[in-house]
Amino acid sequence: MRIDLHTHSTASDGTDSPAELVAAAGAAELDVVAVTDHDTTAGWSEAVAARPSGVALVRGMEMSCTGRGDDGFPVAVHLLAYLFDPSHDAFAAERERLREERVWRILEMAARMSAAGLPVDGERIVDEAGPSVGRPHLARALIDAGIVPSIDAAFAGPLSRTSPYFVDKHDTRLSRAVDLVVASGGVAVVAHPRARARGRLLAVAEIRELAERGLGGVEVFHPDHTAADVDMLVRLARELDLVTTGSSDYHGTNKSVRLGDFTTPPDQFAAIEAAATGVPVVR
Repeated sequence: MRIDLHTHSTASDGTDSPAELVAAAGAAELDVVAVTDHDTTAGWSEAVAARPSGVALVRGMEMSCTGRGDDGFPVAVHLLAYLFDPSHDAFAAERERLREERVWRILEMAARMSAAGLPVDGERIVDEAGPSVGRPHLARALIDAGIVPSIDAAFAGPLSRTSPYFVDKHDTRLSRAVDLVVASGGVAVVAHPRARARGRLLAVAEIRELAERGLGGVEVFHPDHTAADVDMLVRLARELDLVTTGSSDYHGTNKSVRLGDFTTPPDQFAAIEAAATGVPVVR
């Protein structure tokens, strides 16, 4: 049984439409795929309608959060939310706020670039991307303008945190995010917690604290984790009785990783499904 619980579509920063994504999951011989776009459920309906026979669909989201880093300072972190009720008022309001932050951020970064003479149109980027716009959309605009040759080059240069064009956004405190996911009947899993190439790491002590307030699991098997990181996270999850997931973090052509390159053990997926009370897995 092949299970990939972290993918992105054009509802956020992937390059496959939700329909194309679930079709690709079928072609990759996945038994289960989760659609987890950034801060939005916009791709759910299309993915459900286009789901091929034999592929179970997990409706989810990847939430933009702020946690506590190993050094005690705030750090950007993502939280995967699975099978939650999208109509839960407080959670819906927070998702809307996060999407507004995304739009504001890209407009601000584009304005800084434009003021520096770079031919970037923030309004056009937002119009084409929709409310879950992100830095990959801005990266595509930079590629189209001939400013950078690739997505990776964009993130290493003009979109990096040290760039004069960089603008931070106000993400949800990680502890509150876990509370919202749990309150809406979902299962919360910290995404790629040891992805060192992305910058500073989430403190292990905070994962312990989150486990006490309802965190369901940690994403362990991921393209950005080393073998040593995987070993540490497996041991931590066993200690805290957390689910361990594996996922490709697929973004279509925006990344080289393929669907199903990293997968979740079937018993761990079963534990997620059993714990969720928001919406069911679509079969």
